[in-house]
Amino acid sequence: MSLIRLISFLLPVFCLFAPVNAQRAYDPHFAIGAKGGVTFSSMAFTPSIEQSLIQGVSFGAVARYTEERFFGLVAELNIEQRGWKETFDETEFEFQRRLTYIQLPVMTHIYFGSDKFRGFINLGPSVGYLISENSSANFDYHNPAAVVGFPIANRHVNQMTMEVKNRFDYGICAGGGIELTLKKKHSILLEGRYYYGLGNIFPAKKKDEFSASRGTSIQVAVGYLFHIK
Repeated sequence: MSLIRLISFLLPVFCLFAPVNAQRAYDPHFAIGAKGGVTFSSMAFTPSIEQSLIQGVSFGAVARYTEERFFGLVAELNIEQRGWKETFDETEFEFQRRLTYIQLPVMTHIYFGSDKFRGFINLGPSVGYLISENSSANFDYHNPAAVVGFPIANRHVNQMTMEVKNRFDYGICAGGGIELTLKKKHSILLEGRYYYGLGNIFPAKKKDEFSASRGTSIQVAVGYLFHIK
């Protein structure tokens, strides 16, 4: 969903609930918990690289504060796996490179529904730092030109072995989901989220091979929250 479409959706929601919010007081609430799930990620390379989504995991801690009716803030500290998996023109060659980050998203939390069951939208910036990486292939990716049958013509291969120069990452994430309150102080949630990276992992000057090398990912996660207040 583009930013303009997202704003177009959220504006009428805000206008609908704002009069209600002005007429009733709302006590602040604070909750902490944990979440975990799977990621499906790729890299936005320019020039482009033939690839498919690579599956990883994501897990971490959640803190949520709501002071206004229908609005609040969510912060998370996650370990998240991203990367890319290359495709090779209907051959049996396989290559994937997995990048593991510590990720800190801080998002606006917009929710609607009842105290028992509600939907929500999270949107905001995220920063991260690369803590580990690994590559795997069923061929010698350090010297693909020497591999018999490898489709090297008109193909970039240096990204397989290039060193990540920018370990710090930043971007924007947006998602939505549902939350079910089991008891007064306990709830579970299900969320889908999209992350679009704005930082390049490789150098991106005119002389460099790639002018863009940004991470993107789709995350599906379940979580548990304990409502302190």
